[in-house]
Amino acid sequence: MPTRKETGITTVEDDHWSQQVTETSDALDLQAGVFALDDPREIALSLKQSAEASRRRKSEPFRSAMSMLTFYINRAGKHLPEGQRDCLEKAKDELRVLYGKPRQNPRDSNRKEE
Repeated sequence: MPTRKETGITTVEDDHWSQQVTETSDALDLQAGVFALDDPREIALSLKQSAEASRRRKSEPFRSAMSMLTFYINRAGKHLPEGQRDCLEKAKDELRVLYGKPRQNPRDSNRKEE
């Protein structure tokens, strides 16, 4: 029997699964509106705080925080405004700095690391 994916048939629940993951994730309790903030450092600090406070996460705090940020960016896809996408991509580098990891974004390489 063909799967729903093979037949192209989806349900409302299929279409909104990522929203459910974001809202009810068992990994992190996120600050409300964290992904709508306009300061990459604030986003990174909030994710770091959430990851370190969580006792339900399955991996180290850095990995959990980065995974949630990447998940949000990927699921928003083309519906994410370019300015917000840029802010969230910069938040990834801020998160790396907070955990003592090297920056990945070359355009921010001249920024002073704190």
